[in-house]
Amino acid sequence: MARRMNGEGTIRQRKDGLYEVRFSSKPDLATGKKKRISKYAKTRAEAIKIRNELQLQYGSGAAAPISLTLGEWLPHWLELYARPSVRHSTYVSYEGYVRNHLIPALGAVPLDKLVPSDIQRFYLRKLKEDRLAPKTIANLNACLHRALQQAVKEQIIPSNPCDAVDLPRKEAVEIAVLTREQQAKLMQESYHHRYGVFIRLALSTGMRIGEIVGLRWDDVDLTNRILFVRSTLNRLPTIDGENKTEIFVGTPKTKNGRRSIPLFNAIITDLEEWRKRQEADAQLAQSAYENTGYVVTNELGKPIEPRTFRDYYARVLKASGLPHFTFHALRHTFATRAIEQHMDVKALSKILGHASVGFTLDTYAHLLDDHKRESMMLMENLYVSPVNQHTQTDEKLIYLSFPVRKIEKNNTP
Repeated sequence: MARRMNGEGTIRQRKDGLYEVRFSSKPDLATGKKKRISKYAKTRAEAIKIRNELQLQYGSGAAAPISLTLGEWLPHWLELYARPSVRHSTYVSYEGYVRNHLIPALGAVPLDKLVPSDIQRFYLRKLKEDRLAPKTIANLNACLHRALQQAVKEQIIPSNPCDAVDLPRKEAVEIAVLTREQQAKLMQESYHHRYGVFIRLALSTGMRIGEIVGLRWDDVDLTNRILFVRSTLNRLPTIDGENKTEIFVGTPKTKNGRRSIPLFNAIITDLEEWRKRQEADAQLAQSAYENTGYVVTNELGKPIEPRTFRDYYARVLKASGLPHFTFHALRHTFATRAIEQHMDVKALSKILGHASVGFTLDTYAHLLDDHKRESMMLMENLYVSPVNQHTQTDEKLIYLSFPVRKIEKNNTP
């Protein structure tokens, strides 16, 4: 049946499943006639959006209330707004938050009845009972906030209840870093393995694994000793396929992620030798070889996905006799060595592709504290006590140079 909305339009579901929006505008001032409009939508949420747009264009400009649950709105928002506008990896995360967390817990709540305390209690349950990390809850909130903000824009709800929610404080994450001795062992072992050059590349640039396997020769300038991080390669779940994954080539998440990194001479030599290895692979494989343009390739010229490269790295790590370190620990190790060698933090932030210098400072605060202490010690000679530098006579002169107040007897204070 049609839902009447204060004489400003109706929505009804037809037998074929489509939703029909019928709308009559206010009478035209010149002719006195109303404009009658009929439009169709696949979902109820989409029909409400059409109805609201018609009201803004032809009606009073105020959307009449309609009961729409969060469980109805979120899939509509995912498909119509999130999917075309965010990175594939972000969409996959959003879809997982909606399906696994938001709809099971809050899906039945009408949008106009959803209040901050509902969301706050939901987050507390996820924190205490489901043991979700504060960072995961923050990501979950970012998804919900974005979805509800679109509902605000469409005048379905007057305000965003996520604005009044307090998120749990993020816990400091302990960063795993190789010692100098461990780094030396890993680098020495890497020379005995086909892809060892890229372990050394990670230790020399701080690049992420997706950035390394996504590197193309067009991104490497061996003459000027610089490389450009322009793309990433990852295996991610498909949007339409159930329990299926696919290789996706994308761009770094942020503008700062697209960056240039100067290279050591030793890395230039490594890359030149690796290119010769690729040429030998091509000669050996003949027609079976595929020139994909990627830097990290197998014997047939095809790119290597992160999961495969992580497995390879784990074998090199084990062969070097070291305990387990994630590949991301190489990035932290590069940053640690850079700070220990007194690299400018702003320059380091640019090389790492961080969103801000502040993020770099927060991430490596414990290292920077030691760096600050060492830097302060360099100032020590400028502030040596006069007692240690002058004779007793000099000390008296210095002491007498200060004004002395004469106190008269019988003077009351």
